[in-house]
Amino acid sequence: MPTTWVMTCAYAPSGSMICAGGLDNKCSVFTLSQDEDASQRKKTVATHTSYLSGCTFAHSDQQILTASGDCTCALWDVESAQIIQSFHGHERDVMAIDLCPSEAATFVSGSSDQTARIWDLRNGDCVQQFEGHAADINSVRYYPSGEAFATGSDDGSCRLFDVRAEREIAAYGKDGLLFGVNAVDFSISGRLLFGGYNDYSVNIWDTLKCDRVGILYGHENRVSHLRVSPDGTALCTASWDQTIRIWA
Repeated sequence: MPTTWVMTCAYAPSGSMICAGGLDNKCSVFTLSQDEDASQRKKTVATHTSYLSGCTFAHSDQQILTASGDCTCALWDVESAQIIQSFHGHERDVMAIDLCPSEAATFVSGSSDQTARIWDLRNGDCVQQFEGHAADINSVRYYPSGEAFATGSDDGSCRLFDVRAEREIAAYGKDGLLFGVNAVDFSISGRLLFGGYNDYSVNIWDTLKCDRVGILYGHENRVSHLRVSPDGTALCTASWDQTIRIWA
């Protein structure tokens, strides 16, 4: 990578490539084949005018969705490295994106403007906007059914928004919990919500009762990212303490 600060990365659905980017303002694709020369395995697909905060392959190896500090998201063609669609509307940095698991044409974004928005990949339109946080939204993650999504914010709370009702339906936090949330993800059933916090912990919330049902300690700096394994049996966390931990 041309930058030492990589902020986002993702595997292609085929597992043959990864995309990554950060303070270089670019999203680069790397093929994982060892048969090619190293210099030939990298390709720049996307270029923003500010840092890259999120990237993910859009349901295939052929397209990549990116989010940036330039207040926009964009859909790119991997082969031609050309933009297919851009998404304008956020008033500050876009911090996170997530593709809807049940509707291939939509995705959600979270921004420093304290809003989350749902977009139509086909025409670039913002089709829904959600408010409720009092600070930057750092993470967004769809509920397994795709009918709701969770957010994590610098205001110290996680929130659950119902897409069909177009409103917030739950908030997760405590009076003494003042540290920002950097990452959220659901258990495979959706009953639990995991949040990675700036106080070095992972809080586990019951999504129905809004109660905290567990806390994971072990990191020695802020938890910057987390993800539940596809089979739901483990949780992976990444931290500014330069470690990755697996919890099972």
